[in-house]
Amino acid sequence: MQKLTAVDVHAEGEPGRVITSGMPDLPPGTMLEKMLWLEANADHIRLQMLREPRGYPGLCCNAIVPSDDPSADAGFIIMEQTEYPPMSGSNTICVATALLEAGIVPMVEPVTTLRLEAPAGMIDVRAECSGGKVTKVWFTNVPAFALHLDVPIEVPTIGSVKVDIAWGGMFYAIADADELGVSLDAANGAEIARVSEMIRVATKEQLPVTHPIHPELTGPTISQLSGAPTSVGADRKNAVTVATGVLDWDRPETWGGALDRCPCGTGTSAKMAVLHARGELAVGDEFIHEGPLGTTFTGRVLEETSVGEFTAIVPEIGGQGWITGTGEYVIDPTDPFPEGFTIGDIWP
Repeated sequence: MQKLTAVDVHAEGEPGRVITSGMPDLPPGTMLEKMLWLEANADHIRLQMLREPRGYPGLCCNAIVPSDDPSADAGFIIMEQTEYPPMSGSNTICVATALLEAGIVPMVEPVTTLRLEAPAGMIDVRAECSGGKVTKVWFTNVPAFALHLDVPIEVPTIGSVKVDIAWGGMFYAIADADELGVSLDAANGAEIARVSEMIRVATKEQLPVTHPIHPELTGPTISQLSGAPTSVGADRKNAVTVATGVLDWDRPETWGGALDRCPCGTGTSAKMAVLHARGELAVGDEFIHEGPLGTTFTGRVLEETSVGEFTAIVPEIGGQGWITGTGEYVIDPTDPFPEGFTIGDIWP
C-alpha cells in the first residue's frame, strides 16, 4: 500500500501540503531536472494529493526531496492543480515552516538560516523563530523581470485589455482590476477567476513568452489582477488565479480557476518587477502586497541584476505560515480512484 506522510500548512491563507516522506527515489540532477522527471514518470502523486478525496481545488502540494547540491539543506518540488511551478512564495514559506517546526531541519532561535533548492534555483531563507514556532519567513527569490508593459490584448467578450507580462518565478499576465471594474474582494472570487483566466489564455495565444535562460519554461501560465489596497499600510491589492488548464471560448462554464488565497510570493515579485521597470520601485524600497483575504506579504528590492537581455530585480519576500495538521495519505490497491477525481459542482 502506497503511503505518503505530510504536514499541512497555510501561508497567509494559501494551503500548501508538504510531503515529508514516502516519495520515490528521483534520478540525480538539478531540482528542475527532478521536477521534469516527476512530471513525466510519477504525476499520479500530484493527482492523488490535490484531487478529491484527499485534496480540493485551492490546495497546493510540495515534495521535500534531497538536493544534489551540497550547499542546500533540502530541495522541494511544487505541485499545483495543472502544473509544476518552478517557484512559489507561499509554498516556500510552507516548506520552511514544516521543515523547522517538524524538526527535519534544526531550529535555531531567534533566526534560522537555510538554503532550499527549488526548480527555479537556490532560495536563501531566513526564518524568525520563537518558542519552537516560526513567526516569519523571509526568502530571497530568483530574479524577477518584466518582459512586456501595457500590451493590448484582445479578450473575447471583454475587449482590449492592457496587460503586463512578468516573471517572478512563474510567468504572469497582470491586468488592472480597477480598469476592468472587477472587485478584488474574496467574495467575488468566481468573477475574479473567470476574468483572469480569460485574460491569461488570450495573452498566451497572442503573446507567448519563453524564459531567456530556461527555454523549457514558457507562459504566461498564471494571472494576476492588481488594484487599490483595502488594508491599512498596504501599497497594492492583488488576486492571483491558478489556471484550470482548459478553457473553451464557446463554453462559458469552463471559464475560471482557483483563486490564490494569499498575496502570492511569485506574483508579488512579478508585480515588483513591473513597478521597477516603470520607475515606481527602487532598490531598497519596501512593497506591502495585500491578498484577497486581507493578509499581506512584505516585499523588498534587494538589488538590480539582469536575466538574459532583461533588466531584473532580486526580490525578498516575507510572510508567515501556520501548521494546520499532519497525516498519512494512503492508496489502497483496491481503491477505484487511485488518482482522485474532480466533479463539476466545485471544480472548474
